Amino acid sequence: MPGESAGDYTDIVLFLATAGIVVPIFRRFRLSPILAFLGAGVVLGPFGLGALQGDLPWLRYVTIKNSASMGQLAEFGVVFLLFAIGLELSWERLWTMRRLVFGLGGAQVVVCTGVIAGGAMLLGQDPVAAILLGSALALSSTAIVLPLLAELNRQFSRPGRATFSVLLMQDLAVAPLLVTIAVLGGNRGESFSPKLLLAFAPAALGLLALVVLGRLVLRPMMRSVARADSEELFVAASLLIVVVAGLLAAISGLSMALGAFVAGLLLAETEYRKAVEKTVAPFKGLLLGLFFVSIGIGLDLSLLAAQPVLIVAFLVGLMLLNGCIVFGLARLFGLATTAAAETALLLAAGGEFAFVILHSAVGEGLLDRQLVQTILVSATLSMFCIPALASIGAALGRSTNARAKHP
Repeated sequence: MPGESAGDYTDIVLFLATAGIVVPIFRRFRLSPILAFLGAGVVLGPFGLGALQGDLPWLRYVTIKNSASMGQLAEFGVVFLLFAIGLELSWERLWTMRRLVFGLGGAQVVVCTGVIAGGAMLLGQDPVAAILLGSALALSSTAIVLPLLAELNRQFSRPGRATFSVLLMQDLAVAPLLVTIAVLGGNRGESFSPKLLLAFAPAALGLLALVVLGRLVLRPMMRSVARADSEELFVAASLLIVVVAGLLAAISGLSMALGAFVAGLLLAETEYRKAVEKTVAPFKGLLLGLFFVSIGIGLDLSLLAAQPVLIVAFLVGLMLLNGCIVFGLARLFGLATTAAAETALLLAAGGEFAFVILHSAVGEGLLDRQLVQTILVSATLSMFCIPALASIGAALGRSTNARAKHP
């Protein structure tokens, strides 16, 4: 188009090249495609090849330039993932899983947050900053773990169900955490007052409105679209539901991912669930890939080079702490030793919502920017470890099943 140059499309071409060339190579060697996207983000980002442009100007053609806009689009990967999760559930099934979701999941969020916050306070952080750090680092990676469970065919195993339940509770906790950050940021220096609880009212009302409107609108809308017998219209309607549900949730102070999850739950109760799931799958896959690329782009290699011992020590400490707590809680909730170990391995690393929570806290002036950048480098590196941890956990689970069948 007039006024546009080939360079305007470099980022898109690089991403599609990763999806079309690098990912198949990784699959051929039985490596997770998630590693391909994460690695591509590191190599093609400003801290990879981008850091060498001063000496080698031609590298600008193989470097992602507009990482901010790519990151905004990448957030829809998590939105579509949560929508797909909702489609696989229903309100009834969610209620039957309440012991694992609200019991094990709730305990994991509270205990991990408390222990990490306690450690942060011992290291000199004030209580508010410590709790924010603890709540962010207690969250694991839904976007990486769930696709890995499906890839390893472990999603319906006992540790797979337990892991999903904990991740679901973590995702549900993100919205109140973000609202709390906004309240704390807007009321710095004020003592606690019951009036502050009114700040949560828009989020609660927004969630209620989303459920009510969804029940009234979704089924008639999809029935009308199905009568038109147009595949293009069905695709457009499916995408519209995901985006509108996410935007309505965001306007109410909730996360877009939670809004999409609720929409998925509502559609799961209709006869159009399978068709919608098949329709959004390609978009979910591409946007999740873009999400992983954006995570890789954010890995600041200069910080890693400047403070390698600190970052690696924090990385190991975080994964050991989260893993041990999850293992203990899983055993407490009745999981066998091997199943509890697999669950702990899957949930030990940091997650994508740590970026959302910590960046929001920095924006509100509640956390130091330099501290957060250092912590996020460790969290990013821990996410790189998830595919290997998942493979180890799956091997443990399968060996246990094999011994049980052939004692």
